[in-house]
Amino acid sequence: MRGPIRLSGGLADPLDSEPFPVPAVDLTGIDPRFLRQEVDYATAEPPGTIVVDPGARFAYLVREKGRAIRYGVGVGREEAFNFRGPATIARKAEWPRWTPTPAMIRREPQRYGPFAGGLPGGAGNPLGPRALYLYRDGQDTLYRLHGTTEPHTIGTMVSSGCVRFLNQDIIDLYGRVPVGTRAVVLAATGSAAS
Repeated sequence: MRGPIRLSGGLADPLDSEPFPVPAVDLTGIDPRFLRQEVDYATAEPPGTIVVDPGARFAYLVREKGRAIRYGVGVGREEAFNFRGPATIARKAEWPRWTPTPAMIRREPQRYGPFAGGLPGGAGNPLGPRALYLYRDGQDTLYRLHGTTEPHTIGTMVSSGCVRFLNQDIIDLYGRVPVGTRAVVLAATGSAAS
């Protein structure tokens, strides 16, 4: 395992090998339970599965022997915004292009309307340095596991439904899972929805 986030004076180390800057993150404003760590995790899901628990604001990468790598995440600001149930990571992208969904533009036209044509990957892109795309039955659900330009939102309900990770964490998860990985997003109550 690559281990927990490397700390230097309360900061997640910057990543210098990326095409765009991935700055250090001040972790002092993030509850320590939301920092990446390996934990005991009882689940019927097989190793290699990603399980997202929006109610607890955690994502787990299931490992062998009842263990998992746990990441703190930010989730949809309303239960109705959160995807639920099984999915497949059918696409992975480094420094992905971001395009707000039509529903996001309808809800907040002044905020998202200017980006209707999309925003190329880069330092200011809200998806951050990596994205894992959730598909169901071969169709893009429009939900993503991705980085964030707002690390202070980890552990909160703030997004339009996507699951946001610290940039250092989504890079870690991205490197651990292949296309075709099973993902399950639990209902906010902690039980799987169909």
